[in-house]
Amino acid sequence: MSNLGTLYGLGVGPGDPELITVKAFRILKESPVIAYPRKKMGAKSYALTITELYVNTQEKTMVGLTFPMTKDREALEKKWDQTVESVWEHISQGKDVAFVTEGDPMIYSTFIHLMRLMKERHPQVEIRSIPGISSVNASASQLGIPMADGDEQIAIVPATEDYATMRHAIESHDCIVFIKVAKVIDLMIRVLSDLGLAQKAAVLTKVTSSEEVIWRDITELQGRELEYLTLMVVRK
Repeated sequence: MSNLGTLYGLGVGPGDPELITVKAFRILKESPVIAYPRKKMGAKSYALTITELYVNTQEKTMVGLTFPMTKDREALEKKWDQTVESVWEHISQGKDVAFVTEGDPMIYSTFIHLMRLMKERHPQVEIRSIPGISSVNASASQLGIPMADGDEQIAIVPATEDYATMRHAIESHDCIVFIKVAKVIDLMIRVLSDLGLAQKAAVLTKVTSSEEVIWRDITELQGRELEYLTLMVVRK
């Protein structure tokens, strides 16, 4: 078999195109194949929008990967098989594939599952992760709030409808970043109000991008529909 290409998980940052690392930029330039998460609705993925500013996509092989949003196990496995094999096709020809992802490839990213399956199916493939600035880091800078100092504890928690778990996360840490908060914003407001901490929270959508919105009074968001890329920072 010819020499294999390398699979890169490439973090391109939270939204502001300038928040991409020099290393990620170099690998984008050098990789003949760029894979990116493709949205069904025809909207461009964040990661692709940033990538297009740095490389001429006409000179690259662009591979759009659709990640199924279904709980049907069989349909999921079939789709993931196709995804892994479409990436393997290029790697087996000796071409490096850079899979671009918003934020960091190792924090709640679609790259994690791709990496896991590639290791299972094609263990001979070299896989490298290039860290990126996550929305968690970026939100601290946008708010001007230190996330942790001295012996303080910080947590990154996916927001769910479980009142007790959300309350416990807030009570147990000095700073908590709740991701995926859009669907449970009313519950989160209730938890914080019950704890007397509503004024200690802020909500951010599409951090650092040109579409960024910040709410410092979270009670304004009661009953509101928010973008998927929304997080909440609670700093006690």
